Amino acid sequence: MNYTVTPAEKSTVKVQINFTPEEWADANQKAYLQNRKKYTVNGFRKGKAPKAVLEMYYGKGLFYEEALNILYDEHYSSILEKEKENFTAVGEPELSLGDDFSDTNVSIIATVPVKPDVTIGQYKGIKITKYEYTVTDADVERDIENTRRRLAKDVEVTDRPAEMGDTVNIDFVGKKDGVAFDGGTAEKYDLTLGSHSFIPGFEEGVVGMNIGDVKDIGVTFPEDYQEESLKGQPAVFTVTLHKITGKELPALDEEFAKKLGSDSVEAYSAKVRERLEKNAENRSRNETEDSILTEIAKTATAEIPDALIERQEEMDIQRMEQNIMYQGIRPEDYYQYIGTTREEYKKKFEEDAKKMVMHQLIIEKLLKEENIAASEEEISQKIAEQAASVGKEPAEYEKTLDPRQREYLENDIKITKLFDFLIANNEMVLSTEEPKAE
Repeated sequence: MNYTVTPAEKSTVKVQINFTPEEWADANQKAYLQNRKKYTVNGFRKGKAPKAVLEMYYGKGLFYEEALNILYDEHYSSILEKEKENFTAVGEPELSLGDDFSDTNVSIIATVPVKPDVTIGQYKGIKITKYEYTVTDADVERDIENTRRRLAKDVEVTDRPAEMGDTVNIDFVGKKDGVAFDGGTAEKYDLTLGSHSFIPGFEEGVVGMNIGDVKDIGVTFPEDYQEESLKGQPAVFTVTLHKITGKELPALDEEFAKKLGSDSVEAYSAKVRERLEKNAENRSRNETEDSILTEIAKTATAEIPDALIERQEEMDIQRMEQNIMYQGIRPEDYYQYIGTTREEYKKKFEEDAKKMVMHQLIIEKLLKEENIAASEEEISQKIAEQAASVGKEPAEYEKTLDPRQREYLENDIKITKLFDFLIANNEMVLSTEEPKAE
């Protein structure tokens, strides 16, 4: 076997793997031995017919496809390993046969999507927006109130109308131009008012209803709604309210604080502030880093293969699906409710995926350009910090790390050093915009 590698379009390479007649004959024999029990020939017990007989009955190329798969499996991975300094495969290859295929001229061509090189323009001495978020007393109070709501008891309500924050059990039938549409009908459905899980206007329309009420709620579907026939269209939902469940909040007292691991309300409030300030610090850093990469990307170019973008899209949609499953919603039910399919919904992530991939390529390029590395001392310090966070000795904690975890720690150190370098070598201008809502 020998192979050649040639560059191809849109960050792909063509790997042509050439086989000798002896290798091809050996692969065909292996394919025959692995698959002969699938075929029956009169006069032979099943699986005992000679290869030549099977080929006479079923065709000379009976085992060709399986033989090609055997050769591919035996050699492709090892070729990628040999060529890892020259390119990095980022997806499955597209396979084809070489020209003039015959028993004496067998080759497989693998068109492989590879990690592209990125060309970066100016990345030092430029003006970049910096973000800083602070924590107010109102933020602390809001967080404590949310915790009280999370720990509240469910209580059945019979003496008042539905309010925002209540969970209502309803039937509803949605109609457009007087005709019910698919996905717009449900019975005994539990809906938390204020969750924004329905289209705008629906939950607000349920507010004020009493048990037993039937009400027509007029809404207009958003212009970007997935179901084409409903985009921007008016509709009427007939809603019947069966039950209202409200929340009884726990008192904000010492007992409440102790349940949450603090000796007093003051100590609990201090702990909440510390957590929120840490979150604000991380958010400031993350948005500043994104701002840096976005600015550098304006003068960066790369021929990104579709496989790399599709892989990022899949990661993004899986993350979204996990989030809605935590809320007790099955992804397939969610897609049906909003009138789309998983593949259609995944297209929403395309632009963000392109941005994320480009940012990752820029980081990798700049780490090489600036020769940024993590020393053993820095890695040991990072391990010691993580060990302390879980109450273990560094040596004990390090034994639990596999090579991939250690590599992650090393990359985290390098990326932190890179952004420290970029912040120090650019004009960072504090944003004057109002803080973005989380």
